[in-house]
Amino acid sequence: MTSTAPPPDGEGRDPGRHETPEERADRRWTDLLQELRVAQTGVQILFGFLLAVVFQPRFAEISHTDRTIYVVTVLLGSATAAALIGPVSYHRLLTGRRLKPQTVTWASRMTVVALGLLFCTMCSTLLLILRVALHDAGALWLAGGMALWFLICWFVFPAWALTRSPPGREK
Repeated sequence: MTSTAPPPDGEGRDPGRHETPEERADRRWTDLLQELRVAQTGVQILFGFLLAVVFQPRFAEISHTDRTIYVVTVLLGSATAAALIGPVSYHRLLTGRRLKPQTVTWASRMTVVALGLLFCTMCSTLLLILRVALHDAGALWLAGGMALWFLICWFVFPAWALTRSPPGREK
């Protein structure tokens, strides 16, 4: 039985892709842009919803606590949008300066920060909506349960996959 895998390099590892640092940066940038498009669309819809809430007649009736949660949620949504749009600005301002690998690294880091902010925004939004809808402590438990689910889907599963992957894989 013959193997179709490429022969390992001198250190016994699979050499992976054969690309220059610039080619790798181009590929990673394209991947990152696709990820940003998905996240930005969701954040824009959520943020638009949050901005419209304050203009609803019933907004004046919500409690001081719910108003505080709303303000925190809007600020988190703003920070999330800024962090998700940041990589585009970073790229645009550095284009042509032969800094693509560094740009991709910083844009990737900014995107991870944005995911953390999005996690906080989603949890805060859920808490606000559930408090208004349920008027009881069950809202906190439901929002907490969903926060746990977000953590598992967004961070635990990828971390688990990293621990199970062989060492020396491409970043």
